[in-house]
Amino acid sequence: MARVLTPRAEDFPRWYQDLIAKAKLADNGPVRGTMVIRPAGYAIWERMQSEMDARIKDAGAENAYFPLFIPESYLKREAEHVEGFSPELAVVTHGGGKQLAEPVVVRPTSETVIGEFMAKWVDSYRDLPLLLNQWANVVRWELRPRVFLRTSEFLWQEGHTAHATREDARAYARRILHEAYEDLMVNVLAIPVQVGLKTARERFAGATATYTLEGMMGDGKALQLGTSHELGQNFAKAFDITYSSAEGGREHAWTTSWGTSTRMLGGLIMCHGDDNGLRVPPKLAPIQVYVMVVKDGEGVGEAAGKLRDALRDAGVRVALDDRTDTPFGRRAVDAELRGYPVRVEVGPRDLAAGNAVVVRRTDGSKTPVPVTDVLDAVLAALTADQQALYDQALAHRESRTREVATLAEAIEAAGTGWARVPWSAVGVAGEAEANAQGVTVRCLLRADGSVPDSEDEPDLVAILARAY
Repeated sequence: MARVLTPRAEDFPRWYQDLIAKAKLADNGPVRGTMVIRPAGYAIWERMQSEMDARIKDAGAENAYFPLFIPESYLKREAEHVEGFSPELAVVTHGGGKQLAEPVVVRPTSETVIGEFMAKWVDSYRDLPLLLNQWANVVRWELRPRVFLRTSEFLWQEGHTAHATREDARAYARRILHEAYEDLMVNVLAIPVQVGLKTARERFAGATATYTLEGMMGDGKALQLGTSHELGQNFAKAFDITYSSAEGGREHAWTTSWGTSTRMLGGLIMCHGDDNGLRVPPKLAPIQVYVMVVKDGEGVGEAAGKLRDALRDAGVRVALDDRTDTPFGRRAVDAELRGYPVRVEVGPRDLAAGNAVVVRRTDGSKTPVPVTDVLDAVLAALTADQQALYDQALAHRESRTREVATLAEAIEAAGTGWARVPWSAVGVAGEAEANAQGVTVRCLLRADGSVPDSEDEPDLVAILARAY
């Protein structure tokens, strides 16, 4: 397999690119910074999308769709927002062969256009909370693109809500953070995420608070996997999102926004992948079990088909590979690269003994199992390996995280992993110093690990790392 992929320890960025290409997950698009997501990669994204969509709906939000093109004047209404996004904007100045009366921006995010319509749709406190989500593409002109991690166009969901009080807005932003995002990442993607508060320097442009979920990748760097923002009344005032209160007065709403993207695919690869390819957690995998005919004849094809049917009837997402005109070794390598959690290999020799071979992608084990016991063995393996991937990722994070006391120690520790340091030892000045050396404050936590309301709380802990 070393000839298929560059070893992770030798060149992690090259390994990442090799895996994406060899596993046929994605390709570079014709315009610099864009990507083509191939069927194997898109199938994983669809699973992420489905799981996330269910959680968002459980939190009460409804899906809608808003335009790709946004009048440039909309972004200028919220000064901090437009300043934060200006370097990344793609602006259309001509359409239909003529110069446009007003340039339009290809959406980098939709706070402004959704704010415009929230102002139209909200009149009374009875209209609140207004809980919206959209699945869409966005464009942020990327100078240093990397497939799935930073591309000029990517896919995501973005939620936008309006509330009658600050307390209700904060509670909802945190509900999404924990019940939708953290739950998905921990229990489906098997990625142990550090949930915390962004510093003022790192928070979303126009927000009053940004909450983040940070994952450690295989090389010890951090990856921001999702964010949830309190926007205060900044956008409500810019777009006149007001409502009649129960007391009869006119009040500005409090808004939130939150999003996750195809960056989660990059995180999945870099968190769980190994030198043999991708490892997909069973709960996420589009194909959980791959039944393979090793060599046809002697009833092998029929037996493999029956195993496929039994697994499918038990609710397992299963595929059958009976392409015996392609060498088995090549097919097995491809299955490893794609990260199918379990393979069931059926060949004449094992079948003559009444067995099939159950191969687990997580630990590489190969176990002959009586054909009558394959279903139970597979179900047990899927459950165990979901937990095993999480446990391995958590052990990796703990082994690469150092408790330090000073900013200098934190910057040094960030060369190989994460640093936990008192926020009081860093502060605003120290954060700027760290940034100058390529290290960022990923998030702030309370001493008990919970998420603070403000970076001004006493005794906070800062997580410092190099990041994608």
